[in-house]
Amino acid sequence: MLSALSLPLLFAMIGGGWAYLYRPERRNALMFTLMLFLLLGAWGYRQQSSAELLGLLGVLALGIFAMLLHTLLHAPQPEHQ
Repeated sequence: MLSALSLPLLFAMIGGGWAYLYRPERRNALMFTLMLFLLLGAWGYRQQSSAELLGLLGVLALGIFAMLLHTLLHAPQPEHQ
């Protein structure tokens, strides 16, 4: 299962990081897509467990968490009147 999921998950991490930095208007759709990739990897881990796949999923989850935290901390605040 690692060989089937390693390249798509690596592409999701690299492409997701690039899109997050250079396409700020599409961050919501990007975060949703990365979460779906993470769920796909979790399903693959459930089917056939391996330490390498778990590590790859952990790195992807950490990247998604960092992007989500950055989005929440740097979102424009609404003005109160």
